Parts: sequence; C-alpha cells; structure tokens
Amino acid sequence: MNSHELIESFGEFARSKNIDRPTMMSILDDVFRTMIRKKYDQDENFDVIINPDNGDLEIWRNREIVDDNSEDIWDHDKIPLAEAQKIEPDFEVGESVAEGVKLEDFGRRAVLMARQTLIQRVKDLERDNLYQKYKDQVGEIVTGEVYQVWSREALIMDKDDNELVMPKGEQIPKDRFRKGDTVRAVVHRVEVINGTPKIILSRAAPAFLERLFELEVPEIYDGLIVIKNVVREPGERAKVAVESYDERIDPVGACVGMKGSRIHPVVRELENENIDIINYTDNLELYIARALSPAKVGSMKINQENGRVSVFMKPDQVSLAIGRGGANIKLASRLVGMEIDVFREAIDYEEDISLDEFQDEIEPWVLAELKKIGLDTGRAVLAVKKDDIVRRTELEEEMVDDVYRIIRQEFADDEDLDENSLESAKNRVATGKTAEVAEEEAAVTHASETDTTPEHTPLETEMTNENQPTTEEAGASSPAEPAQ
Repeated sequence: MNSHELIESFGEFARSKNIDRPTMMSILDDVFRTMIRKKYDQDENFDVIINPDNGDLEIWRNREIVDDNSEDIWDHDKIPLAEAQKIEPDFEVGESVAEGVKLEDFGRRAVLMARQTLIQRVKDLERDNLYQKYKDQVGEIVTGEVYQVWSREALIMDKDDNELVMPKGEQIPKDRFRKGDTVRAVVHRVEVINGTPKIILSRAAPAFLERLFELEVPEIYDGLIVIKNVVREPGERAKVAVESYDERIDPVGACVGMKGSRIHPVVRELENENIDIINYTDNLELYIARALSPAKVGSMKINQENGRVSVFMKPDQVSLAIGRGGANIKLASRLVGMEIDVFREAIDYEEDISLDEFQDEIEPWVLAELKKIGLDTGRAVLAVKKDDIVRRTELEEEMVDDVYRIIRQEFADDEDLDENSLESAKNRVATGKTAEVAEEEAAVTHASETDTTPEHTPLETEMTNENQPTTEEAGASSPAEPAQ
C-alpha cells in the first residue's frame, strides 16, 4: 500500500465518522511522526506535509552539513559532507540538506501498522465524542428508533446511528416496542465498559416525567413554576409537587391545563399513568395531607426525629389513602420524605385492653417496639398483619406469633360478648376492608368488656385493592386539610 492509497482510504473513513479536517490532519501527523520516532528515535528535524484531499504525503529530513572529521557527525541533525554530496555534488559545509523520505522506506509492516493505528484513533475519537455528547445530556430527553428488542433490553439508534440501550427495568411495564418504532426517553446515565461508552436510557425515571412537563407546560420551562419533587410507580401512579413563584399563577391548574389539555399528552406518553399534581407548601402537616390525596385526613402526629407520621382518618377514607397495592401511601411517603402510618378514627368504640396489661407475659422491649408504631392496645396489634409488624419493627416472626397468641388468649378467656364490637366490625367490612382482615376482626369481637377504651383504632397496613381512586383530569385533585 502506497502513501496515496493509505491517506485516501483514511480520509474516506474519517469523513464517514464525521471527523472534521483539522482533527483528521492532527491524527495523520501524529501517526506518521510515531513511525518516524520508531525508525529514527526522534522526529524533531522532520517535516511532515499531508494533503488528505488528494492523498499526498511528503516527509522531509532536515540536517546540517559538517566536515567528515567533525565530532558532530553522529548527531541526529548533522550529516557528513561526503554523504551530503551523494545527494547533491555541490553541497558545502554549513549548508542544510532536506532529504525526502518515502513511506516505503519504513517497511510494509510499519505501513500496515500505521493503517490500523489510524482506524483505531478514529474509533477512539468517536467513542470519546459519544461519551462527551451524552454525558452533558444526562437528564434530558432524546428521541430514537427501536432497532432491536431483546428480553432484557431494547437497542435504540439515535439520528447519528449511535447505539443506545434501554434495560427492561427502565421501561414502563406497559411498553411494547417493535422494530422501527419511534421512542422518547431520558438519558439516565452514561457508563464506560472496557473503554466503550454505554448510554442508558430510561422511561421509568422521575426525570422523564419532569422533562415531559417542561415540554407541555411553558410556565415550568420559563421557571415561573418549579417542580419540587417527583415520585413514580411507572405505568401506575405518580405524584408531582409543584410551586409557583408568581402568586397570580395557580401551579396545579397550569400543569393540568384547560380540560386537561396539558397533562393528557403526558399521561398518554406514560401509558395512562395516573398523575396527582400537588401544590407544594412549607407547612409540613398540610403538605402531608395533600400528598395523601384524594383521601381526606382527620388529624396527624408528626415525629420528625424518627421521620414518622401517624395519620388518623375516617374509615371510608382508608382505602383511598392506601391505594391499589399500597401505591398511594408509598408514593406519599416518598414525596414528603417520611414514613406514614395510617390509623382509623374510632367511631364505635370497642372494648379493648392496654398493652401495659400484658407486661407479665410480654417482655417490655417488645411492648416498646409495638408502641413505636402506634400499637398501644390489644386490638391494635391484632388489626395489623404480621408481615407489616415485622417490617416496621425490630421483632422477628416467631416473636410476633407469640404476641398474637398471648393477646388472643386474653380476649378468649372472657365469655362475655360485646354486640357493639361485633356491629362495629361489620361496619368496617362495609367501608372497604379485605375479607381476610374482616375475619380477623370478627374473631376478636368475642373479647370481654374492659375499662380501657382507645382513642383511635389503628389501621391495618395491608394493601387493599378496593376503591382505587381515579384522578380527575389526570390527577389534579384538591386534598383535604388536616384537622387542627
């Protein structure tokens, strides 16, 4: 391969990769100077002239002529007079000689190595450009075409034919991609694996929902409305807290738009994900009440040191607060950054036994763990599922089973029946409790009358599938204010 073919083939390859001319010239010069250093140990007195447009390459070696008996004849930039006169007979001492070096002089192996080096340098540059491009776009929306779909990820090609990947975990569960589909996603992160950048896209990240709102709501794009926080269960439900810097603008109404005109495109893009738009406030109690919308909160107790909130509400609001599969209360907890425990306000007060009455049979530290999560009576403990107590406390399953056994035995020892308790249990079943919990509460109605009457009956934290709220106009509902 001669110099013309080498440079011409490299030029075509570089142009196909959108490498600009100055960068291409710099790569060529660097590669040829590397060849020179390998052969001559240095390249300071060499000139490399390249014209990639027509494939021309000239390499000139510049040296100063010295006397044949001079001690400098071994310097890299000196040449003896006798050797210089072989190039041009009329050369004299002190003159400079520019000797042309052909590419073939470096040997066939060196030329092939130079070709591979040129191609590799372009690929390295292409990877570096790709990394820098998408590193600056993390959190921004990109549009691409689905090229291939596998079980664990989808391969997306952008407009420059760069390969982007979207793992299954970063897709909305309802997404069904086919080759050739146009898809929008947010650049989630950029990784470098074995020197190759890997661009990870996401449609499940909260940032994707944020960017969609910026596209649909001009006030958010202009900074008049700020998205304070976004939490999502992709494809199911999302909560967005917004705040307006202009008191004349209603942030919730602006995000929803007239008849939902602004939020509907977002909902469609997210495969009909229910979105609750919440007006952000620095009043923590009010913020929590709004986060639990559409349920209406009666009252609450906030423990900021432990990061927990006990919320009390009417029985018919319980299923609304929990939501389908517990999605509503999970998202509300993440939105406010605190663990929310929901309790039912007792309407028909049942006869109950304080946990302090069990001190002889249950260890004090166990009772303390139960009280930390608001369970201070026997019925309160029996109303909560075992798995939930294990999750919220430091107790193990065996210990919780022992607690259940001791409390149930205490109720079973009394033969008197409280008809009011039985009727109360039936009423709660009618307000939306699951069949399993209804059976459990019907069983405890055989308890005897005692002198202890709880102020609140704690709510079981199991997830109910009934009465799932639908968000009017894609979720911009007005939450209830907490009781003062």
